[in-house]
Amino acid sequence: MQRLRHVCVWLRRIAHCRGFGIQSPTDYWLVRYVINEHWPYYSYENIGQNDEWLTRKLGRLYFRLANWRQPTVIYSDKFQEYLQAGCRSASFAPLPLPAQAVVELARVPVDGHHRQQMDYIYNKVDDRTVVIVEGIQHDKDFWNEVVADQRTGVTFDLYYCGLVLFDKKRVKKNYIINF
Repeated sequence: MQRLRHVCVWLRRIAHCRGFGIQSPTDYWLVRYVINEHWPYYSYENIGQNDEWLTRKLGRLYFRLANWRQPTVIYSDKFQEYLQAGCRSASFAPLPLPAQAVVELARVPVDGHHRQQMDYIYNKVDDRTVVIVEGIQHDKDFWNEVVADQRTGVTFDLYYCGLVLFDKKRVKKNYIINF
Protein backbone atom coordinates (compact mmCIF):
# COMPACT_ATOMS: atom_id res chain seq x y z
CA MET A 1 0.00 0.00 0.00
CA GLN A 2 2.83 2.38 0.82
CA ARG A 3 4.46 1.76 -2.55
CA LEU A 4 1.13 2.54 -4.28
CA ARG A 5 0.95 5.85 -2.40
CA HIS A 6 4.47 6.74 -3.55
CA VAL A 7 3.51 5.96 -7.15
CA CYS A 8 0.46 8.25 -6.81
CA VAL A 9 2.66 11.06 -5.45
CA TRP A 10 5.08 10.57 -8.34
CA LEU A 11 2.24 10.70 -10.90
CA ARG A 12 0.77 13.88 -9.33
CA ARG A 13 4.16 15.58 -9.70
CA ILE A 14 4.96 14.27 -13.19
CA ALA A 15 4.89 17.79 -14.69
CA HIS A 16 7.66 18.82 -12.27
CA CYS A 17 10.37 16.36 -13.20
CA ARG A 18 13.84 16.90 -14.62
CA GLY A 19 13.70 20.68 -14.19
CA PHE A 20 10.86 21.41 -16.61
CA GLY A 21 9.69 25.01 -16.29
CA ILE A 22 12.64 26.25 -14.21
CA GLN A 23 13.95 29.48 -15.72
CA SER A 24 16.98 29.99 -13.49
CA PRO A 25 20.05 28.26 -15.00
CA THR A 26 21.52 27.66 -11.52
CA ASP A 27 18.33 26.12 -10.16
CA TYR A 28 17.84 24.06 -13.33
CA TRP A 29 21.40 22.72 -13.04
CA LEU A 30 20.85 21.81 -9.38
CA VAL A 31 17.62 19.93 -10.15
CA ARG A 32 18.97 18.21 -13.24
CA TYR A 33 22.46 17.24 -12.10
CA VAL A 34 22.23 16.95 -8.31
CA ILE A 35 18.65 16.33 -7.18
CA ASN A 36 17.46 14.14 -10.06
CA GLU A 37 20.77 12.74 -11.28
CA HIS A 38 20.21 9.17 -12.48
CA TRP A 39 23.75 8.16 -13.40
CA PRO A 40 25.44 5.97 -10.78
CA TYR A 41 28.03 7.71 -8.66
CA TYR A 42 31.33 6.18 -7.61
CA SER A 43 30.16 5.08 -4.13
CA TYR A 44 26.62 3.89 -4.82
CA GLU A 45 27.57 0.23 -4.83
CA ASN A 46 29.35 0.55 -1.47
CA ILE A 47 26.73 2.37 0.61
CA GLY A 48 23.27 1.54 1.87
CA GLN A 49 22.90 -1.88 0.28
CA ASN A 50 20.67 -3.17 3.10
CA ASP A 51 18.56 -0.03 3.48
CA GLU A 52 14.92 0.13 2.45
CA TRP A 53 14.25 1.88 -0.86
CA LEU A 54 13.21 5.28 0.58
CA THR A 55 16.19 5.46 2.94
CA ARG A 56 18.49 4.57 0.05
CA LYS A 57 16.79 7.13 -2.24
CA LEU A 58 17.17 9.92 0.33
CA GLY A 59 20.67 8.78 1.28
CA ARG A 60 21.82 8.96 -2.32
CA LEU A 61 20.36 12.46 -2.61
CA TYR A 62 22.25 13.49 0.53
CA PHE A 63 25.39 11.92 -0.90
CA ARG A 64 25.02 14.01 -4.09
CA LEU A 65 24.35 17.17 -2.04
CA ALA A 66 27.48 16.62 0.06
CA ASN A 67 29.45 15.87 -3.11
CA TRP A 68 28.19 19.09 -4.73
CA ARG A 69 28.56 21.42 -1.71
CA GLN A 70 31.79 19.93 -0.24
CA PRO A 71 31.23 21.25 3.31
CA THR A 72 33.91 21.15 5.99
CA VAL A 73 31.37 20.24 8.71
CA ILE A 74 28.07 18.38 8.34
CA TYR A 75 25.39 18.56 11.02
CA SER A 76 23.40 15.35 11.00
CA ASP A 77 22.58 12.50 13.34
CA LYS A 78 21.64 10.01 10.66
CA PHE A 79 22.69 9.22 7.08
CA GLN A 80 26.32 9.72 8.07
CA GLU A 81 27.44 6.88 5.80
CA TYR A 82 25.95 8.60 2.73
CA LEU A 83 27.08 12.09 3.66
CA GLN A 84 30.63 10.97 4.50
CA ALA A 85 30.89 9.13 1.18
CA GLY A 86 29.89 12.35 -0.60
CA CYS A 87 32.51 14.46 1.16
CA ARG A 88 35.25 12.45 2.82
CA SER A 89 37.03 15.53 4.17
CA ALA A 90 33.99 16.70 6.16
CA SER A 91 33.69 16.16 9.87
CA PHE A 92 30.40 15.56 11.69
CA ALA A 93 29.04 17.59 14.57
CA PRO A 94 25.74 17.60 16.45
CA LEU A 95 23.74 20.76 17.09
CA PRO A 96 24.25 23.13 18.99
CA LEU A 97 27.34 24.66 17.44
CA PRO A 98 30.16 26.77 18.81
CA ALA A 99 29.38 30.49 18.94
CA GLN A 100 31.14 31.54 15.70
CA ALA A 101 30.34 28.42 13.65
CA VAL A 102 28.44 28.62 10.37
CA VAL A 103 26.12 25.86 9.23
CA GLU A 104 27.21 24.58 5.81
CA LEU A 105 25.12 21.42 5.42
CA ALA A 106 22.54 20.27 7.96
CA ARG A 107 19.73 17.75 8.13
CA VAL A 108 16.68 18.65 10.22
CA PRO A 109 14.16 15.83 10.61
CA VAL A 110 10.54 16.76 11.34
CA ASP A 111 10.45 15.07 14.73
CA GLY A 112 8.98 17.51 17.26
CA HIS A 113 12.16 19.55 17.78
CA HIS A 114 12.38 20.79 14.20
CA ARG A 115 11.08 24.31 14.89
CA GLN A 116 13.73 24.92 17.56
CA GLN A 117 16.46 23.46 15.35
CA MET A 118 15.49 25.69 12.41
CA ASP A 119 15.30 28.78 14.62
CA TYR A 120 18.79 27.97 15.84
CA ILE A 121 20.11 27.33 12.30
CA TYR A 122 18.64 30.59 10.96
CA ASN A 123 21.18 32.49 13.07
CA LYS A 124 24.13 30.45 11.77
CA VAL A 125 23.74 30.55 7.97
CA ASP A 126 25.58 32.16 5.09
CA ASP A 127 25.15 32.19 1.29
CA ARG A 128 26.52 28.64 0.90
CA THR A 129 24.33 26.98 3.55
CA VAL A 130 22.10 24.06 2.54
CA VAL A 131 19.54 22.67 4.99
CA ILE A 132 17.68 19.43 4.37
CA VAL A 133 14.29 19.34 6.11
CA GLU A 134 13.33 15.69 6.12
CA GLY A 135 9.69 14.62 6.39
CA ILE A 136 8.00 17.81 5.21
CA GLN A 137 4.82 15.90 4.31
CA HIS A 138 4.31 15.23 8.06
CA ASP A 139 4.15 18.94 8.98
CA LYS A 140 3.11 20.94 5.94
CA ASP A 141 2.44 24.07 8.01
CA PHE A 142 6.05 24.07 9.19
CA TRP A 143 7.33 23.64 5.62
CA ASN A 144 5.12 26.52 4.43
CA GLU A 145 6.57 28.68 7.23
CA VAL A 146 10.12 27.81 6.13
CA VAL A 147 9.29 28.65 2.50
CA ALA A 148 7.68 31.99 3.48
CA ASP A 149 10.40 32.99 5.97
CA GLN A 150 12.37 36.04 4.80
CA ARG A 151 15.65 34.49 5.97
CA THR A 152 15.39 31.66 3.42
CA GLY A 153 16.08 31.87 -0.30
CA VAL A 154 15.35 29.23 -2.90
CA THR A 155 13.54 26.14 -1.62
CA PHE A 156 12.85 22.78 -3.24
CA ASP A 157 9.85 20.65 -2.23
CA LEU A 158 10.79 17.03 -2.99
CA TYR A 159 7.80 15.61 -1.03
CA TYR A 160 9.95 13.35 1.16
CA CYS A 161 12.23 16.22 2.12
CA GLY A 162 12.78 19.88 1.39
CA LEU A 163 15.98 21.68 0.50
CA VAL A 164 16.56 25.21 1.75
CA LEU A 165 19.22 27.47 0.23
CA PHE A 166 20.11 30.81 1.79
CA ASP A 167 21.77 32.67 -1.10
CA LYS A 168 20.12 36.11 -0.98
CA LYS A 169 21.50 37.11 -4.40
CA ARG A 170 19.05 34.70 -6.03
CA VAL A 171 15.34 35.31 -6.46
CA LYS A 172 13.31 33.68 -3.69
CA LYS A 173 11.28 30.82 -5.16
CA ASN A 174 9.82 27.49 -4.07
CA TYR A 175 10.08 24.70 -6.63
CA ILE A 176 7.98 21.55 -6.48
CA ILE A 177 10.15 18.76 -7.87
CA ASN A 178 9.18 15.22 -8.81
CA PHE A 179 11.91 13.31 -7.02
